[in-house]
Amino acid sequence: MKSLLCKAFGPIEALEVAETAVPEPAPRQVRIDVKAASLNYPDALMVQGLYQVKPPLPFAPGMEFAGVISAVGSEVTHCKPGDRVLALGLGGFAEEAIAEAHSIMPLPPTLDFATGAAVFLAYGTSLRALQNRARLQPGESVLVLGASGGVGIAAVEIAKAMGARVLAAASTAAKLEVCRQAGADATVDYVHGNLRDAVKAFTGGKGIDVVYDPVGGDYTEAALRALGWGGRLLVIGFASGSIPKIPVNLTLLNERSIVGVYWGDSLRHEPAAHATNVRQLLEWLAAGRIKPLISERVPLGDAKAAMLRMVQRQVVGKVIVLPEG
Repeated sequence: MKSLLCKAFGPIEALEVAETAVPEPAPRQVRIDVKAASLNYPDALMVQGLYQVKPPLPFAPGMEFAGVISAVGSEVTHCKPGDRVLALGLGGFAEEAIAEAHSIMPLPPTLDFATGAAVFLAYGTSLRALQNRARLQPGESVLVLGASGGVGIAAVEIAKAMGARVLAAASTAAKLEVCRQAGADATVDYVHGNLRDAVKAFTGGKGIDVVYDPVGGDYTEAALRALGWGGRLLVIGFASGSIPKIPVNLTLLNERSIVGVYWGDSLRHEPAAHATNVRQLLEWLAAGRIKPLISERVPLGDAKAAMLRMVQRQVVGKVIVLPEG
């Protein structure tokens, strides 16, 4: 089978498509014939050796994928070959991938493989961040940084579904238009514009209630300063490539909070909350209140180039890799 292989941690350019053996599932695993996989920022960090988890080499990236079960381990009883599923794990950028049986979910018959592969990491992260960590309330205001990316658009849509007012921040006019189409109430070019003035105008001088920050770098401190009384800064990731150094005295002012969000580990620590969130996401999907923006569908051979565009912040929405394409 064909796989996009990382043979050594380092530049994304070193990834290559290679023939590999079809893997066999362990007793509590399943093998999936991958129909679609979603490109996420942690994939790029992982191949560079910059992610929290460093898998054994060589490996195929791809943490989120959808397909059809082709084999099950000897101890797996809740699913069978032929089932359409979503999976979270590793190895999705390949024609066949192994997943832990507890990490898969049935793919609803109303969802195609590409949409299924695009929804749970970005939308699951955003729903956990806003609902479980920030305790977002109807009528509150949310500033979303990097709002035209996969998790950014998910945050805009989920905040709106929860009854919040959303100020979306992105870096170009085209990206800001995408944010408006996703439901943002207002937008700001936070590279060329003035974030503080935009927040002040949006909130009538009150300050923002919640900041959703997958970007990091220099923007984090500016966003933290824009929080009003009791405001919460959600730390999602560092797409800018820089982890900010924050003066902690800024949390004292206005009783601001900095709140970490690690959706992947939350599945293990709070499985009941995860199950509740999955049900909520499926309800919103069925009602059309959320809809992943798939901007590109690329074959396996073009996944490396797409990953490079993503880290250069040239991607809008989600890129789907089609291993059989």
